[in-house]
Amino acid sequence: MAEKHLGPEELADRVGVTVQTVYYWNKVGSGPRFMKIGRHCRYRLADVLAWEESRYADGAAR
Repeated sequence: MAEKHLGPEELADRVGVTVQTVYYWNKVGSGPRFMKIGRHCRYRLADVLAWEESRYADGAAR
């Protein structure tokens, strides 16, 4: 079965940011892992889920 991949628009919608923010994350390396297919960026759902999990605060900085 093929793995689900998201485009920048789908990722932006999923996390509630603009597409420009997603492209900025790509540029500075702060977003989820992505792959380039031709000129298109795609995000493996497993990588997005792992990135989301890594964003949880542990409470130490409160």
